[in-house]
Amino acid sequence: MFEYTIFIMLLPLLSFIVLGLAGMKMQHKVAGLIGTCSLGLVTILSYLTAFQYFGMDRVDGVYQTFVPYNFTWLPLGNLHFDLGILLDPISVMMLIVISTVSLMVHIYSFGYMHGEKGFQRYYAFLSLFTMSMLGLVLATNIFQMYMFWELVGVSSYLLIGFYYPLKPAIAASKKAFIVTRFADMFFLVGILTFGYFVDSFSFSFAGDIVMGQGTTPFIEGNLAKAVAAGGFIIPTALVLMFIGGAGKSAMFPLHIWLPDAMEGPTPVSALIHAATMVVAGVFQIARMFPLWIEYAPQAMSIVVWVGVFTAFYAAAVACAQSDIKRVLAFSTISQIAFMMVALGVSLPGHHGAVLDNHAQLGYMAGMFHLFTHAMFKACLFLGAGCIIHAVHSNEMALMGGLRKYMPITHITFLISCLAIAGIPFFSGFSSKDEIITACMEYSPVVGWIMTGIAAMTAFYMFRLYYGIFWGTENKEAHAHHTPHEAPLTMTIPLIVLCVITVGVGVYTTIGGFAGWGGSFGSYVSAAGTDYTIHFNTQIAATSTVIAILSICLATYIYKGEQQPIADRLYATFPRLHRAAYKRFYQDEIWQFVTHRIIFRLVSTPIAWFDRHVVDGTFNFMAWGANEAGESIRGWQSGDVRQYAVWFITGSVALTLILLCI
Repeated sequence: MFEYTIFIMLLPLLSFIVLGLAGMKMQHKVAGLIGTCSLGLVTILSYLTAFQYFGMDRVDGVYQTFVPYNFTWLPLGNLHFDLGILLDPISVMMLIVISTVSLMVHIYSFGYMHGEKGFQRYYAFLSLFTMSMLGLVLATNIFQMYMFWELVGVSSYLLIGFYYPLKPAIAASKKAFIVTRFADMFFLVGILTFGYFVDSFSFSFAGDIVMGQGTTPFIEGNLAKAVAAGGFIIPTALVLMFIGGAGKSAMFPLHIWLPDAMEGPTPVSALIHAATMVVAGVFQIARMFPLWIEYAPQAMSIVVWVGVFTAFYAAAVACAQSDIKRVLAFSTISQIAFMMVALGVSLPGHHGAVLDNHAQLGYMAGMFHLFTHAMFKACLFLGAGCIIHAVHSNEMALMGGLRKYMPITHITFLISCLAIAGIPFFSGFSSKDEIITACMEYSPVVGWIMTGIAAMTAFYMFRLYYGIFWGTENKEAHAHHTPHEAPLTMTIPLIVLCVITVGVGVYTTIGGFAGWGGSFGSYVSAAGTDYTIHFNTQIAATSTVIAILSICLATYIYKGEQQPIADRLYATFPRLHRAAYKRFYQDEIWQFVTHRIIFRLVSTPIAWFDRHVVDGTFNFMAWGANEAGESIRGWQSGDVRQYAVWFITGSVALTLILLCI
């Protein structure tokens, strides 16, 4: 019944091929319309899939998993590589996220990229990225996920380096590609280890896959072998895969590529580095969640503490940035870490049940925050694009007082800031509150740390908001170019994303306190059953009060035309501020580690050994063979008389030897 889902993959692929091959011969508007209409159809099909899938009756209270397409691509005995489409609650949810944000970015780019050289190439790359991300979330097995995972990396490389005449853009694209490929090496090793010992690339060993008509059998794991390998092999493989996910989702210390990726066009930042690509690591953990829970629950603590530290580090750095896109970049890192922590604290044991929904609250909360964050963070990035479009700068020093020039951008940006701060009746409140509740049940220490980081989030986001729309207007800069509201192609996507943020927030906030069904937990949960969200009133009230106090503090410091308190803080703690502004020197540390330690102490000796020992050995063998040939080449002169002399000499010598014997 879901046979049409193949077009969700084929339409953006076809758009990429057409625009890639013939785009430069088209007018800008034609190329943009082809890419946008293709994504419009994908969005319609994605919503149709969601309504049809979630409208179906559950079987034993659980949504079924469907594989409408699956075929063997490369058979290797019992272990074979399959390609197909898998539909379950999280993949269908991701279809909504990817198609919605991608469509908004396509529409927005009509205005933002107007007149840019390479406009057609830009839309071709967008189509390639969207196809790659859709293939990743619809993958039927781990190896297919890895294939599209790498395609996502290629797409991000192309989009980040879109302004290839600019050296910073090229450096940023190479940095993103190299760092994520380094992490993906661990992902590949984990996949191969898992496949070798388990004879499967399945996401789980449950045989509950409903096959589509005419498809080949879905790969089922060797359960007995998996249990035998579960003590060490599967946890090791999962941790290795998590390193790949940590690279893609910019977890510390593999986060260094994401801030520099802001060198790409701002719509790219909204699509790749806020809503889709960076959540690939979170999706990877969620997709293989049954394996983590069944075979590696202790290893989940690695996910938790990497996420906790990353969330705090990124929030601290965001408090000191002056480039508005980099503030949002570090905000993204911090919020992705919230999702990682949420998945990590989803441990069995509550009431002794392995997949009790309450014990797995963090799973639902992490997926819910992925959904809500995608919408309001995309709105923030697109709003930042409108601001940059108006003032021709990323620096807050050249902004201030823009609320009277850009009312739509101002309102949508404010709503998104309230959402990410966790204020009730905005979507971020519902998802973040559930994450903190899950953290409190896991460990009060983790819960209070995450509450403090949520307070930091509210503070730096309203520091950003006041720095852009309030504060001191830079009249000198505005005299040369009066700021103005963006065109409709850019403001309509902001309004749509804001409506989603407010609509989801109002329903889930009221429903969470009233105990309504039909919220996010009714569709996506750990056990696949209907989970009605019930807010913990004490935690919700505490986190709300702390968020409001943080906003009030940011208002007190940054709203006025002068910021004497901020100036005094900078003067009192100049080293701390500079360290945070320089990202606590992570780039410098990586440069030292790679150039001074790895390259000089490891790579250089290996290169010397390769040149002088390995190459020297084979060069010596070649030299010896050549010299031997030169020495005996006289024996093959072609002179019959010389051959006769050698023949007679040899015969006499052999005769004498035989006589002596």
